[in-house]
Amino acid sequence: MMTEHSGIGMTSQRTRDRLAEKLVEMGIQSDVVLNAIRNTPRHLFVDEALASRAYENTALPIGFNQTISQPYIVAKMTEALIKNRTLKNVLEVGTGCGYQTIIMAQFTKRIYTIERINGLLTRARERFQQLRFSNIRSKHADGNIGWSEHAPFDGIIVAAAPTGVPEALLEQLAVNGRLIIPVGKTGEQKLLLFTREEEGYEKKIIDSVSFVPMIGGVDTT
Repeated sequence: MMTEHSGIGMTSQRTRDRLAEKLVEMGIQSDVVLNAIRNTPRHLFVDEALASRAYENTALPIGFNQTISQPYIVAKMTEALIKNRTLKNVLEVGTGCGYQTIIMAQFTKRIYTIERINGLLTRARERFQQLRFSNIRSKHADGNIGWSEHAPFDGIIVAAAPTGVPEALLEQLAVNGRLIIPVGKTGEQKLLLFTREEEGYEKKIIDSVSFVPMIGGVDTT
């Protein structure tokens, strides 16, 4: 599906393998997640001028004052969401450039992704077509309210940080479903994992993180 986008030089398979080795050193254990990182052409999700840095373990600008997440964080969030689970129905809040979407699409039957910035979503949709993923559905909307028509979700993954967890996202989780979300003010954010139980939610702190703030409404630019 993605082998024709293998790249050369700083985007070559050897460079990608070095990134995966770095993630192992940082604590990523899931072989399937590491393989997804190795096989997904991250250089296609950044401007051509930044392609040589695509396989560094760092966040990079993608325009509209947004960033593509650090590969370690993408791997960490994906690993937490899929651990010991078979996922059929996943919601992503914050499509961004679509990199996390493509990673997650490799582990679920269907992924629904929401982006509030129209310009980012347009570019992301082009990449989904380029890489020939047919299990992604996308919408230009406010991620705070989720996507109730397709709920409940086995997993929800959020790529921007609200100061509190949106109630709609918790409500749209299936029983035993997981929500992974960065929460808090800039400089004080924690990556949280919520698991919905028959009554209530189990909450776990995964890591300290730094995400762009989660904003309500939509941007049509």
